[in-house]
Amino acid sequence: MELERPDRALRELYARWLDRTTKAGFAIAVLAFLIYVSGAVPTLVPLADLPRYWGMPVSRFIAATGSPQGWTWLRLLGYGDALNLGAVALLALVTPTCYARLLLALAAERDWLQAALAAAQLVVLAAAASGLLAGAG
Repeated sequence: MELERPDRALRELYARWLDRTTKAGFAIAVLAFLIYVSGAVPTLVPLADLPRYWGMPVSRFIAATGSPQGWTWLRLLGYGDALNLGAVALLALVTPTCYARLLLALAAERDWLQAALAAAQLVVLAAAASGLLAGAG
């Protein structure tokens, strides 16, 4: 049994957006990495010092380097290592971006159940990214 045409159109819409946003995110990540390793912008942790920190647990790494925690890295995007983190964060936005586009298409088709499910997925992703639900470990 072949799926109905509207379902196929929605799958293709999602796939197109997934393809484009993934390629854009990858290109941005490569560019950010090249900027970082070129030394074109300063770094929080000098590139030559990184091997000294590789084997450390995260808590010791943060204490030793003064690296930002939580969302405070956003203020540091002028540094090469924070710029790399920003590029990774953009890659993490690929799925929500695709769901948001799909949500618009579902709302335009008045498919309220599927639109509600897509909206719920966006809410869950946003809550997870916010850190509000993280344990006070």
